[in-house]
Amino acid sequence: MTNTNTSTVRNPDTIHAPLGAYSHQVEIPAGARLLVMAGQVGAGKDGKVSPDPSEQARQCLANIRSNLEAAGMEVRDIVKLNWYVVGQIDAQRRRELVSEFLGDHRPASTFVYVAGLASPDYKVEIEAWACKA
Repeated sequence: MTNTNTSTVRNPDTIHAPLGAYSHQVEIPAGARLLVMAGQVGAGKDGKVSPDPSEQARQCLANIRSNLEAAGMEVRDIVKLNWYVVGQIDAQRRRELVSEFLGDHRPASTFVYVAGLASPDYKVEIEAWACKA
C-alpha cells in the first residue's frame, strides 16, 4: 500500500503484479476534490495533429498536464488514465513517454485498442481522473 498525495494505491498480493506503469487500484479519500477530464487528443493549441501516434500520445499527455495545472493540480494527483489507441503505437516509445510523464507515480490505468476516434486524424486519446484534498 502506498499513499500518493491524497489517494491510497494498492496492488493486492492475491493477484498478479501490475504488468506496466500502473496500479491495480487507487482509493480516493472522502472530501477530496475530483477532477474528471474529457479524453485529450493529440491536437496542439493551434489545432494541428501529428500523423505519428507516439507524437500524438506526447501531446495528449501535455494537454493533460495543462488541464491539471489549470485546476491547481499536478501529475501526482492523477488516479486513473484510460488510453484509447487506433492501430499500433510504438510500445517502447509509449513506455518512455509514460515514464517521463509519470515518473514513479502509478495511477490505475486501462489501455484499449479501438476502431476509431472522433476524427480519422486522431490515433490516440487519453482520459484522466485526478483528486486532491
